[in-house]
Amino acid sequence: MDNPGNFGFIIWISSIYGLLHLSLGFNPVDNYLIDCGSIKNISVGDRVFQADNSTSSYNLSTPHQIFAISSSNSNPTSLYYDSPLYQTARIFNATSHYSFPIKQQGRHWIRLHFFAYVFEKFDMSKAKFSVFAQNFTLLRAQMGDGYIVKEYSLNITSNKLVLTFRPAVNSFAFINGLEVFSVPDNLFPEEVRTIDLQGGNRSLQEQALETVARVDMGNTTVLPQNDTLWRLWISDNAYLTHNNLGSSVSNVSAVNFTEVTEDIAPASVYGTATILNSSDPNLNANLTWTFDVNPGFDYLVRLHFCNIMNEPTQQAIFLEIFIDSRHAGHLDLGSRTSDVFGAPYFMDVCTRVSSSTKLNVSVGPSKLNNPTVILNGLEIMKINDARGSLDVPDVVSSGHSEIKVVVIVVIAVGSFVVVVSVVIVILFCRRRRMKPVLGKEQHFLMNRGQKVHTTGSTYSNGTSIFSSPVIGYRYPFVAILEATDNFSENLVIGVGGFGKVYRGILKDETEVAVKRGTPQSNQGLAEFRTEIEMLSQFRHRHLVSLIGYCDEQDEMIIIYEYMENGTLKNHLY
Repeated sequence: MDNPGNFGFIIWISSIYGLLHLSLGFNPVDNYLIDCGSIKNISVGDRVFQADNSTSSYNLSTPHQIFAISSSNSNPTSLYYDSPLYQTARIFNATSHYSFPIKQQGRHWIRLHFFAYVFEKFDMSKAKFSVFAQNFTLLRAQMGDGYIVKEYSLNITSNKLVLTFRPAVNSFAFINGLEVFSVPDNLFPEEVRTIDLQGGNRSLQEQALETVARVDMGNTTVLPQNDTLWRLWISDNAYLTHNNLGSSVSNVSAVNFTEVTEDIAPASVYGTATILNSSDPNLNANLTWTFDVNPGFDYLVRLHFCNIMNEPTQQAIFLEIFIDSRHAGHLDLGSRTSDVFGAPYFMDVCTRVSSSTKLNVSVGPSKLNNPTVILNGLEIMKINDARGSLDVPDVVSSGHSEIKVVVIVVIAVGSFVVVVSVVIVILFCRRRRMKPVLGKEQHFLMNRGQKVHTTGSTYSNGTSIFSSPVIGYRYPFVAILEATDNFSENLVIGVGGFGKVYRGILKDETEVAVKRGTPQSNQGLAEFRTEIEMLSQFRHRHLVSLIGYCDEQDEMIIIYEYMENGTLKNHLY
């Protein structure tokens, strides 16, 4: 009979080997872990978070040093991350910057850990602030109660990453823990297939991503210490719309990594799954998961598949995939994995959420009457918008505040109507007393969004800044957003010192070229003014025609007729 002591020793050795294999799976070149507000290092699993007063590897620029240490009864009790990370915090009562030297350019994770508690006069649940990285807005919100982990992925192309914390007026910012580390090159593609009407591919190379959801199917949770990139995978049970249609299966030992590595997702994700709870080939039903999202953004959706149920010789797996009401593709899992049992596979698609606050992901049987439906994992990541933001404008949540907002809006609209009425009456009286005077250039108001006077211009109505209809019209910013699909990068047809040029289609089906100037630029504003004035005075079949402009919300947008044959420069050179 075997010696029980030897058997226990073998199990111990196997456990140590498994931990070593997991920890050696990926060793980031850049690896900054900070326990903010702490004066000593702490261990979280097999990782060490540095004390916040250690400045040997990074730099913090802040006008005041405020360390907030929580009382013992304030610590979170049921966290997926160890609670010592949330016992301290760094408080910023003015704009502050973390600067991290970058040794390896490329994609990096940025994780921000927040847990609100009261420290002296600072109630962190009421803190209002913004967080910026490079040229991206990562976060702009009031934190509220509880703990929050925000995860982002940025492609860093310089030798330094700067994280900026900017408190709102009469408020402050705080942070409990901070992670910045490089990720494997193959984790994200340079571009991804879109499933929207225009089709094509969506470039991700210069985009920032925010993790919206990371779900492990099979009603299980994978903790960060069991993931090579320290990711948290939440159980899918809370997102599954019809729990009676799904069943959980587990067969982790069947996972056989071939082309896909554990950096994409660990074996504990590919080794569990939610399957359609039916063997009826005529059942017309899908498994659907629903997630909260912000409208007005593109989303990267990654689906993880692994056949841990049927040997390929027994029964192949054919699936139909849907994102909301759009068909995202047909999947023959066997052909994608070369019929290797337990071989993982993942699929990336990009979709746009225009107005809904929900995103539905569905997997169903194909038309080949194969009843096997399976999904092992799912990730949803938000892509920054045209302004480089991953956050939405501030939303007032409380009913009392909403009433205040309604009252303010009503007063503002009423005041505006009164002012406009008075201006119209005055202009009407002046027109009756005198003819329009056509003179030289009068003035060009610097406050964009208002009327603009140029040579021979008079106020005709609130939609056009010129009296002559051939000069062009002032288009609302909403119309420009619709015409360019929210300034989609897929519609960019040119880039210059003034800004980017987009191809667009107006509501009347007119094809246009939309040039969007760089905001807050005095030089750009001068060019914007000059170009409108010059093009409004010249009409020639060899010159591009001015259709209109937009100056709402500090924008400098000029709309031209679209020249489908390109520029004269392209033909000459």
